[in-house]
Amino acid sequence: MQPAAQTVARGVESIRTSLVPAEGMSTSLVVAAVVVALAGLVLLVIELRRAREAPRMLVVSTGVLAALTLVLAVMRPHKLRAREINVAPRVVVLVDRSRSMALSSTADPEGRPRIDVAQEVVEKLRKGPFGRVDVFALGATSGVREHAGGGTPLSRADGAASDVASAIRALGDRHDDPPAAIIVVSDGRIEVGDVAERKIGPTLHAVAVGEASPPDAAIRAVRFAGTAVAHQALPLQIEVACTGGLPCGDLTVTVRELRERDPEGKPSSDVLVTGTATIKDGSALIELPVTLERAGTRALEISVGAPKGDAIPENDRRLLSIDVARERVRVLHIAGRPTYDVRALRTWLKSDAAIDVVSFFILRTPGDEVNAPDDELALIPFPVRELFTEHLHTFDAVLFQDFDAEPYGLTPHLPAIAQYVKKGGGLVHVGGPNAFSAGGYAASPLASVTPVEMPRLESSQQAADSLAFVPNATAVAKGAPILAELESILGDELPEFQGTSLLGDVRGGGIALWTHPKRTTATGRPMPVLAIGDVGDGRSIALGLDSTRVLAFSQFAAKSGGRAYDALWRGLLGWLMRDPRYEPVRGRLVHASGTGPCLAGAPAALRVEASPVVGAARLRASIGPLEAPRAKDGESLPKELDEKIDGAPPILVPLAKETITGVAPDGGFALRMSIGEPDDQTLVPAALATRALSTCERGGDEWADPRPDRGKLETIAKVNGGVVVSPGDLGSIPAPKAAVVSIERNLAPILPGWAWAAIAAVALGVHWFVRRRGGLA
Repeated sequence: MQPAAQTVARGVESIRTSLVPAEGMSTSLVVAAVVVALAGLVLLVIELRRAREAPRMLVVSTGVLAALTLVLAVMRPHKLRAREINVAPRVVVLVDRSRSMALSSTADPEGRPRIDVAQEVVEKLRKGPFGRVDVFALGATSGVREHAGGGTPLSRADGAASDVASAIRALGDRHDDPPAAIIVVSDGRIEVGDVAERKIGPTLHAVAVGEASPPDAAIRAVRFAGTAVAHQALPLQIEVACTGGLPCGDLTVTVRELRERDPEGKPSSDVLVTGTATIKDGSALIELPVTLERAGTRALEISVGAPKGDAIPENDRRLLSIDVARERVRVLHIAGRPTYDVRALRTWLKSDAAIDVVSFFILRTPGDEVNAPDDELALIPFPVRELFTEHLHTFDAVLFQDFDAEPYGLTPHLPAIAQYVKKGGGLVHVGGPNAFSAGGYAASPLASVTPVEMPRLESSQQAADSLAFVPNATAVAKGAPILAELESILGDELPEFQGTSLLGDVRGGGIALWTHPKRTTATGRPMPVLAIGDVGDGRSIALGLDSTRVLAFSQFAAKSGGRAYDALWRGLLGWLMRDPRYEPVRGRLVHASGTGPCLAGAPAALRVEASPVVGAARLRASIGPLEAPRAKDGESLPKELDEKIDGAPPILVPLAKETITGVAPDGGFALRMSIGEPDDQTLVPAALATRALSTCERGGDEWADPRPDRGKLETIAKVNGGVVVSPGDLGSIPAPKAAVVSIERNLAPILPGWAWAAIAAVALGVHWFVRRRGGLA
């Protein structure tokens, strides 16, 4: 915008002279004087009609003169001399910068994007007969932002539909001179609010960019009712549409779940369901049930096989991030002989109505002599094959407690269990005489999904330490939500536990929460006895202790009424199930403004919510694609972040870093976030860590329906006294009238006030004399 002085200088100057009442004169007083004078004249006329011999012309003329001088005596007229200029009216142009404006304009001979056509319209309006033209950009954020002109890169688009009502109100809140007219340049895909119902500002015109839809097949909308619950079918209502004359018949719709890349870096996904949408009258609604086996944030891709001629392939798929909850946690508890610790854990699992537990205990080993045929025994055989080939995916977590894999035929199924964890399952390995290395797991695939190394022991070496000890809580454990409830009950005090399995160092990505006070690993580090870690899409816990029952049944437990045992296992299982209460940090990708979802081609930010337990901390995060990158020029996200946060949710972390644009590509992303002390210089494994999935669509809702909506523009223009024109018919927009501004004003009395009073008195005296001579009272 230009300064006021420059704006005034562009007007046409003129001088105006006029008569006005005295400064400060009350309008009501002037009106009263006029009324009195007119009333006197009316009475005079009535009297003259009765007195036929009176000199009527002389009486009437002196009466009018007396009435006029009376009014002038009251008004005390002044002479006003004003220098004025006619200022060109201010016209505000609101350019729609939402994502739909990046689509091509079918009305344009060159098929340019609508935003390029809008830019050309703006340049023509600047050169037209509209005087002062100020251009503002509309976008996802409420209100407007000034636009200096020039190029209009797509990366600057806000993404969500533009809000015209908020923009007009925002213009009214600015301290600029109010516009005489507003011109909206848009394809009609805007939010209009109450502008379509009543006039809320100046005259509003519109320029309709885009007259028809390009040929396109698209996933227009994906809807589902209620909450997604693990292990339960979720009906997805998918609306598929074909517009712009594209011939469509039966189209295949596919729903995939995007997962984190496998250890070799290859994209991983599962096809959940496929269906056929039969297009009738341009659209079809198909319902496909999907069952998500894991809780937490899941990433889904819904795609349609578009026919040839589809002009917008980007809207052939939609990406969703769905938060999956659990109605009940299904736990498979596999244990060795029913020791006190095994019984305590099974009792706790069975006591919680939110946990559905399937338990198997080993009451007879293959070496036991029972002196009876197997078919006469009441005990059922352990259903190894059925569990690990048919039903494993239906469990949320598998608990191995003091269980030897080899004698019971479990060894061939360990690869399936490891794959189950990597795909989102939970694993808890609890210590005992037959756990970890002693159970034959050190060289098995299960070792790769355990957060600690399992030392390979010679037959002469011990696999466990039976000496009692009190674990040391690591620095990370003292700020971990997973142990916050236990810490609130016990403080810094931990009981004495009866021995532990021998474990090695934590694996990459693993975190030690408790360590042994005396024993060390082969590398000389304190030996972990409680460790947690993310493994692929799942989570894993290693608990070397086999006497956690002392938190429930012991003299130490009596101090807290046995509540510490519940707090420990509730925290471990809650963290394993990704319960938000036990996550140290939660995050997702959003638009850089913080007001909408992440959109490919637009600036992005990481929205972080840290647990209240954490407080001021250092955030480290990695961002990796779930599938092959679909990035365009100028689109890049940082692979690593290192920021200090204060724990006050939510925190918006910008992703633009030096040579990194922070503009999101299209696709799903895995976020790995860790929390440490504000000045901690150690690596990510020495911090609380969590994982989340997030998605960024290329067009979002704005591209799902590419049809322009001229009717909406016509509605708001009609209500607000304007017109709607095409880009080639800008001359049909009426130019507003110029505004008149006074730059100099000189006010001077024609006569002093006493002179006007004297003249009025003389005029009244003359009129009285004439009346008397004519025989009037």
